[in-house]
Amino acid sequence: MKAMNKLIHGTLKFVLIILRILFGLFWLLAGINKVNDKWMTSPILENIFLQRLTELPPDSFAVFYLTNFAIPFYQPIGWFITIGEIYSAIGLLIGLTTRSSALVSLFILFNFAIGGYYDASLLPFFILVLLFIKYPTGQWFGLDALLSKQFPNNRIFW
Repeated sequence: MKAMNKLIHGTLKFVLIILRILFGLFWLLAGINKVNDKWMTSPILENIFLQRLTELPPDSFAVFYLTNFAIPFYQPIGWFITIGEIYSAIGLLIGLTTRSSALVSLFILFNFAIGGYYDASLLPFFILVLLFIKYPTGQWFGLDALLSKQFPNNRIFW
């Protein structure tokens, strides 16, 4: 029975590590796409937000969020999303500050959702990110394991 539990635990760890790496690749491609599309230096994000306004019910929270926060601050939001996706990608891919990377991912996903881009496809992303926050996948396979030994009092590598 113990051998079976150990096998199941090992398999779950392996699956979470693979999912973490795949999600890291997803963020890397998304971040590179945003750099190539000049999200940090052009009004592309403002145009996306303005287009989204035409698709939402006028009395929705998403419209309030877009008109009072996202559109006026589209440029810093574009910077945050682009850099956040690349930071999260690197962290998730190599297991460096894995939980912090997952928290940044959660923040980005949450803002996508409240900005009116919520649908069933976001749910698996939220679940994955919450799993990456809960479980120390960077300790299982990543630089967090090495750095937490060198800096045992620094919680960023836990």
